Amino acid sequence: MVFVARTKSPDEWKAITSAISTLVDEATFEATLEGISFRGMDPSHVALIDIQWPNSSFDRYECDASVKFGVRVDEFAKLIRRGDRKDTVEITVTNDSKLVVKLTNGYNREYKMRLIESSASSTPLPKLNFNSKIVMTGGAFDKILSDIQVVSEYISLHSDSNRVNFSGKGDSGEAEIILESGSEGLEDLEVKEQSTATYSLDYLSKIAKAVGSVGSTISAEYSSKMPLRLEFRVANLGRIHFYLAPRVQD
Repeated sequence: MVFVARTKSPDEWKAITSAISTLVDEATFEATLEGISFRGMDPSHVALIDIQWPNSSFDRYECDASVKFGVRVDEFAKLIRRGDRKDTVEITVTNDSKLVVKLTNGYNREYKMRLIESSASSTPLPKLNFNSKIVMTGGAFDKILSDIQVVSEYISLHSDSNRVNFSGKGDSGEAEIILESGSEGLEDLEVKEQSTATYSLDYLSKIAKAVGSVGSTISAEYSSKMPLRLEFRVANLGRIHFYLAPRVQD
């Protein structure tokens, strides 16, 4: 078996481990000829993450057969965080079930960690049709979440043909943000049908902070009282999809 995946910096791996750690403690990656993928759902079945990292995004990528490698996310993240921005990161899997992480930039480090047996079953993606799509800069999205989170644990989205409304309320008060087509930070708005739905800010804030440092644009798709799908397009990585179930209200 040959499997080697090398990146020019640890930033991509840091983003991936941070994103995954918001939902699960253990992760099983699958490497194929096409690239590396991961899919997992949090224990409460409220959120799901789906990562596709194509082989073309790596500085070097070799994989002659499908291989799965399971890790404890916090242990793997500790090794990746030892890398500086200019370090290349090379990941390989040994025949005796160890993951090898090499950090190289004049000062070379090599770590080996034991892989874990994965008990996770395959998680299917939900089949959804969305009526509203919002494309925003990562900075604008993060600011909106932070502004609403001051007063609320949830965020409600309402979109019509030319604007989108973000709102939240709690014991201390209410907040509302309105972006119209052409507003700074709002890159695109497509609405087939007016849509209104409410989601947990805790999940959204964690995933936005995890990926936001390397993500440039965020696409949010939803329909009334249906799950939200976020797509993060990340340079040198590919895409991260994040699904979040709506808040069930009385």
